[in-house]
Amino acid sequence: MAMKRICTLLCAALLTLLLALPVAAEGENSLLAADAPELNAPAAYVVNLDTNIVVYEKNSETQLQAASLTKMMTCLLMLEQYQDQLDTITLTAPGYIYDLIWEQTTNASTADIRRGDTQTLRNLLYAMLLPSANEAAYIVADYMGGGSIDNFVAMMNDEAAAIGCTGTTFTDPCGLDEGNVTTARDAYLILRALSAYDVAASVMATPSYDMGTNENYPTPGTYIIQNTDKMVCNTSYYREYTKGGKTGSLGEWQNFAGWHSQDGESYISVLLNVPNSVDEEGGRPALRETATLMDWVFGTYTVAPALDTTQPITESHVRYSTQTDTVMLYPADDMMTLLPRDGGAAVTEQTFNLPESLTAPLRQGDVVGTVTLTIEGETIGTVDLIAGSDVSRNQVLYTISRIGEFFSSTYFKVVIMLTMAVVAIYAFVWVLSILGVWSRESEDK
Repeated sequence: MAMKRICTLLCAALLTLLLALPVAAEGENSLLAADAPELNAPAAYVVNLDTNIVVYEKNSETQLQAASLTKMMTCLLMLEQYQDQLDTITLTAPGYIYDLIWEQTTNASTADIRRGDTQTLRNLLYAMLLPSANEAAYIVADYMGGGSIDNFVAMMNDEAAAIGCTGTTFTDPCGLDEGNVTTARDAYLILRALSAYDVAASVMATPSYDMGTNENYPTPGTYIIQNTDKMVCNTSYYREYTKGGKTGSLGEWQNFAGWHSQDGESYISVLLNVPNSVDEEGGRPALRETATLMDWVFGTYTVAPALDTTQPITESHVRYSTQTDTVMLYPADDMMTLLPRDGGAAVTEQTFNLPESLTAPLRQGDVVGTVTLTIEGETIGTVDLIAGSDVSRNQVLYTISRIGEFFSSTYFKVVIMLTMAVVAIYAFVWVLSILGVWSRESEDK
């Protein structure tokens, strides 16, 4: 009995873990996204944060250049160690980092932090996430790596592995190097970890930020940095539901990882390497396609109950009761999940896992089985089924049944066969004994 209980608990724990993870999707799109808009992005991933259901997937495990999405990991490592010291720790920009940057490009995005300038960690956080300042990322990497960029890059790769990234490799702290690669799924994992910090969420939602004054900007209000995420700015790309994100680009394409919330429903989206041709006029192809995709997502899906705990979902036969032949079964949970706005719970398919019959006595609320819900073959969750009422046992029926079960059991049959064998052997021995006595009497005569 104890072993049975342990197995039950382990199975329940495993099921809980599986349901807590994003649903794997195959092919170009997940099954839920069968009618999604066509994207030019070679890779994309959209996850509903309320249910962990993948609503859109396209080549989400394909490695592509990360570009400035790399800075999300640099920010994550900084916040893990220093989130409470953002205003108390100041760093001075070392001169050598600029040589590293200019060796790779003369057109790197910056926040105009110059050699020898001193900035707080908070300012460096804003600089990395708004204008995607490469020098800010290097300043943080130098500090956290103990003067070694290589040490910090190793920390980045260790953290990526720790949070579940399987296709990500970092080669610098900012994304200038083409060796920085990631996948749409991995970028989702990194942004989810980063946005869990309230300060990061607040920063990425900021259209612009005043860096204060220094020797190069002595006049208050002149050192203003702008957010490259124009979905949170007053532009044609603006979407009220977009709460922040990170851009990135190298060459003829752009990346964007963002999170979105509307009517209490939240998502993270990732689009990688969207060609510039998608938005020739505005030059923000990843933002343009993100807006198209997320407009469709919010218009197509909603988080709603898939079940009604006040209504019976099925009934089951009950043995050993004269009170009733059946008992109504109810779902133990309404299972809030992602459902199509059109049709909702009506489009779900139900698969019951129940014994052929239940055994009285039953108490209202007893778990007697499960129901698994699917949409177009994709599992969205499993819920316990509970008895809707008490059902008493008729002891006479139970006793008669048990007696019948005993007489029809294998155990009883074995006992009968053994008994018959013993009787047969005894009879055989008795016969032999009689024959022996008869033989001796004949000889005496």
